[in-house]
Amino acid sequence: MKASPGPASTTPAGTDLGWTHVALYAHDLDASIDFYARYARMGIVHSRRSKDGRRVVWLSDRTRPFVLVLIQSDEPVRNPLGPSAHLGVGLPSREAVDERCALAKKEGRLKLGPEDDGSPVGYWALIADPDGHTLEVSFGQEIGIAVEGTGA
Repeated sequence: MKASPGPASTTPAGTDLGWTHVALYAHDLDASIDFYARYARMGIVHSRRSKDGRRVVWLSDRTRPFVLVLIQSDEPVRNPLGPSAHLGVGLPSREAVDERCALAKKEGRLKLGPEDDGSPVGYWALIADPDGHTLEVSFGQEIGIAVEGTGA
């Protein structure tokens, strides 16, 4: 079945439509919040306790209505995203990618890169978050161009 293409939007009641979030467990929630602030320019847009008392935060870079949901885990994360499964964020320049790579190398988080794969992949690197989930930081990816090119 082919999905019906259309722009991300909200219903008249303000309920989101389309791709809204990815949820991951985080053992040390504060360390993960700090990591995503420094590496992905994300901040808390919602915070609460779940019915079972776990902390839950929604992080966003506020560029679109999409959040990374982090759910507190009592145990270390056993199956983090990786090695190729990852979250990806676009940065404003190659220098911004290089800055994060230098920081990641200093902190022992750099997994791969930076690499330059040209169009449409761009300049990118893979970095491990505090739970071992993989974050890709990139510059020059052409996802917006690819989406617009489909007539969506």
